[in-house]
Amino acid sequence: MTTRLGSPVFDSDNHLYETKEAFTRHLPDRYRGAIDYVEVRGRTKIVVRGTISEYIPNPTFEVVARPGAQEEYFRVGNPEGKSYREIVGEPMRGIPAFREPGPRLELMDEQGLDRTLMFPTLASLLEERMRDAPALVHAVVHSLNEWIYEEWTFNYEDRIFPTPVITLPIVDKAIEELEWAVERGARVVLIRPAPASGFGGSRSIAFEEFDPFWQAVVDAGVLVAMHASDSGYSRYQADWTGPQEMLPFRPDPFRMLTMGKRPIEDTMAACVCHGLFTRFPDLRVASVENGGDWVAPFIEHLEDVHRKMPQAFDEDPVEAFKRNVYVNPFHEDDIDELVGLMGVDHLLFGSDYPHPEGLADPCSYVDHLPDGMAEDAIAAVMGGNLSRLMGVDVPAAA
Repeated sequence: MTTRLGSPVFDSDNHLYETKEAFTRHLPDRYRGAIDYVEVRGRTKIVVRGTISEYIPNPTFEVVARPGAQEEYFRVGNPEGKSYREIVGEPMRGIPAFREPGPRLELMDEQGLDRTLMFPTLASLLEERMRDAPALVHAVVHSLNEWIYEEWTFNYEDRIFPTPVITLPIVDKAIEELEWAVERGARVVLIRPAPASGFGGSRSIAFEEFDPFWQAVVDAGVLVAMHASDSGYSRYQADWTGPQEMLPFRPDPFRMLTMGKRPIEDTMAACVCHGLFTRFPDLRVASVENGGDWVAPFIEHLEDVHRKMPQAFDEDPVEAFKRNVYVNPFHEDDIDELVGLMGVDHLLFGSDYPHPEGLADPCSYVDHLPDGMAEDAIAAVMGGNLSRLMGVDVPAAA
């Protein structure tokens, strides 16, 4: 069944599946070999800088988990103790709508989606595996962006908005990439919630050395989407478990418990405590696929720090956070609580389609909004807020 709404729907979290040449088609010759694919016991695996990655079990996406396969798992848990394979069920062959904008638009019409942001999938493994090679990561990210633009554009018929990736190790390169993307119609950019790595090691993306980049973002009027990614936190867990790759499709209770929402919490802490939001009050940041259950404890901790160290802030840090940040709650989150914390105008609907942990029917997200929510509030969360942030006209509802 497809849920239909009486107001325009703008999904903040859809995904495309990359092809094998997404990272390499436009990669300069001097970096050839940084990304490759090999066969391992009959299965294709991606190789990054000579190391096989298991981050995505099937990086060709010829066979994928069914959309929404884990929907019940995330809502009610796993009382029967099923294995991951049992929960996900039978996979499916990838369809053109997962790889091409034309078929995707047809699928969106069937789903009742007017517009959507479109995030890459495999791209989330790139930056962490190249964190000690800044020039390389900028080159590979640009190669990916060239591929996205060539295959999807950055604004497909004013309905699909693919998100070029911006990596931050070298500030001037980041500005160049931003300008390149904006010149080609980008209205949103994807930035990993993580410290920036560079020639001198890693550091906060909210330090003043990055201000020229953030000023360029504000001047361009683009939305920054901080989408869940491999933010490198397996390096911290390695102090307990030994070195291991982040494997999102191989659940591990220690990783699940210790990681929590640390990447987005720490990134937001940096943006507030290092003064980014105060220096750039017009910067708009959307937290996507990080859920919303981290927001209440984050605000509580921020209030406590401000109460004890008011002299360290140039403004109320909670107000700065609430002004600059927009949150995409998971369908299983306490959205009513988030309305009270952030306000209806700072919440964004996102389905994570077609990933297994998302919703099979994107618009069914409306069924998880608080009982009794006013129609204008529903319309805001399901599309109006993101339309406003993106600076696009709200389309007439289908």
